[in-house]
Amino acid sequence: MKNNYYWSDDWSEEFYMELAKAGFICTTYDTINGLVLLPELQYSYAILDFKNIHISKKVKNMINKNLYELCINTRFDNVVEEFCKQHKDNWLKENYVELLKKLYQNYDEKNNFKIISVELISKKTNELIAGEVGYIIGNTYTSLSGFSSRKKEFSNTGNLQLVLLSKYLEKNSFEFWNLGHPHMEYKKRLGCKVYERVDFLNRWNKATQ
Repeated sequence: MKNNYYWSDDWSEEFYMELAKAGFICTTYDTINGLVLLPELQYSYAILDFKNIHISKKVKNMINKNLYELCINTRFDNVVEEFCKQHKDNWLKENYVELLKKLYQNYDEKNNFKIISVELISKKTNELIAGEVGYIIGNTYTSLSGFSSRKKEFSNTGNLQLVLLSKYLEKNSFEFWNLGHPHMEYKKRLGCKVYERVDFLNRWNKATQ
């Protein structure tokens, strides 16, 4: 409980699922001997309880205009392709992408673990505007990585996708949304609260059974 980062060269689906269930969020690290999995048991986590959601006036206006649709698991490969384009130099390396695809394709309900893709689609053009990949364990959802269009005409669509996803999770009786590291400002603006490790794990273990 004193450490946060670990590493492994085990890229199996079973190992990844067990890490996730224990509260680890995995990234990657390049070593001289190749890419390794970098599981982190964080010191603190950003958690969104849906009653705390904050919706800006701009996003409310976008919802009222009803120009976009939130979809689940309709364009998994496209979402992965788009966030790899936007995050070329980060931890979303080839081994990790392949692992995510295997987990998505080989979903088995008895494992209590499901990779999903979230897509924000333009109703007018059917274009993929924003999205993310994450996983469901028990009554929780955890974000891994996402993207939003950088075109000026699609400003704030990333925030719209987050708000619509929170509404989807609440409607489907999820207990909370785990957004990982709490340090990014957009998570605070969304309404996330910071849980220290012990408090997070106590809540996590109850909700993921």
